[in-house]
Amino acid sequence: ITYGDWSSDVCSSDLEGSIIDYKNASYAITAELEVPTRGADGVIVAVGGRIGGWSLYAKAGQLRYAYNFFGLTTTTIAGQQIPPGRHQVRIEFTYDGNGIAKGGGLCLYLDGNLVGEGRIKQTEPFIFSADETFDIGFESGSSVTSDYSRNRFSGEVNWVEIDVGEDANDQDHVLTRQIGRSTRL
Repeated sequence: ITYGDWSSDVCSSDLEGSIIDYKNASYAITAELEVPTRGADGVIVAVGGRIGGWSLYAKAGQLRYAYNFFGLTTTTIAGQQIPPGRHQVRIEFTYDGNGIAKGGGLCLYLDGNLVGEGRIKQTEPFIFSADETFDIGFESGSSVTSDYSRNRFSGEVNWVEIDVGEDANDQDHVLTRQIGRSTRL
């Protein structure tokens, strides 16, 4: 499902249950960004908060992803600097399968190039929180991680796409937006 178009002045926030269910499965999250000359900083897209969730964000220009497991452990995967201009950032999570709440491998991409990878040991099986939200361009509730202090993205988030299962597989790790695909709004 594609969500778009947002800028740092117009952000989106919805309850977690309003987005496609990606739990206990492989998934990919892709966002197209406009990074200003002053650099990338802040939340690109996030779900949940301090008691569990994930966040794709930039800190001092560096692309990062954090997964918070029930507020007990947070895994952070760091990529490289995002230069000014239009870019596509993407995470691909490959679920281990065979039941609920399993872990998996996570790859972080910038413009189709692998810039970071790591392992999420265990995932939350159902919902992160009843009152935290799915946010694009900022984080409206509590922070998923203490790794950032700025919650609003410094540039623009043009669109975000979440793909689940086989739809998450992409050979070049870059999406080309096409009107009429069933997974896009």
